[in-house]
Amino acid sequence: MIKLKKVKIETSSDTLVDLAFNISSSTALVGESGSGKSLTLKALLNMLPNNLKLEIDIDSPFKLERGKTISFVPQNPFTALSPLTKISKQFFTTESRVKELFKLLDLDWRIYKDYPPNLSGGQLQRVILAMALVNNPKLLLLDEPTTALDANLRIELIDMLKFLQSKEQFLMLFVTHDINIASVLCENMVVLKKGIVVESGLSHNLLSSPKSSYTKLLIESNFKNREYRQ
Repeated sequence: MIKLKKVKIETSSDTLVDLAFNISSSTALVGESGSGKSLTLKALLNMLPNNLKLEIDIDSPFKLERGKTISFVPQNPFTALSPLTKISKQFFTTESRVKELFKLLDLDWRIYKDYPPNLSGGQLQRVILAMALVNNPKLLLLDEPTTALDANLRIELIDMLKFLQSKEQFLMLFVTHDINIASVLCENMVVLKKGIVVESGLSHNLLSSPKSSYTKLLIESNFKNREYRQ
């Protein structure tokens, strides 16, 4: 478990994020656009713009290092890779390690020598996951990775993440505005509103007995479409 005892992000005149929560097993960070989800990820990745001030206090069993103990999966698989560079040239590890990951992710080895525009959305997303897993990260951060995918690919990605998290035993922080997806994928949930945690706990408890009116509103708006519900 990682304890985020304090994450505070400020401009010269305003507080954008001021929160604390735990990352245990699979944890979803949920909230509407502008709630501070992506800013929190950038703080953990040490990628905040220079004009923002960060106060951070973390209790972690391992040192948080981007590219080593922490890996990141971005929102859009179609723009995450260089379109003019072969997949093989965008992996910075041994070919044997890539083969191992391709097998794990059920990827055809032939695409290793191909260019990203020739891959489907599902293939691209799996390639990016393979890249994220190269160094056996202890924490995987995902910034709304289902947004650019169609319904079938979203379900495929959710199933793949469940499998990978179970097999590789990394901690997972999954950022999404969709409480429906979060409820299927993650054991724990943290709900943000305007940079503040309004509610957190086990996903099934939070969904069955939400205490915050904001959480209730998210549930009502998201569960109109129940394709991810199990």
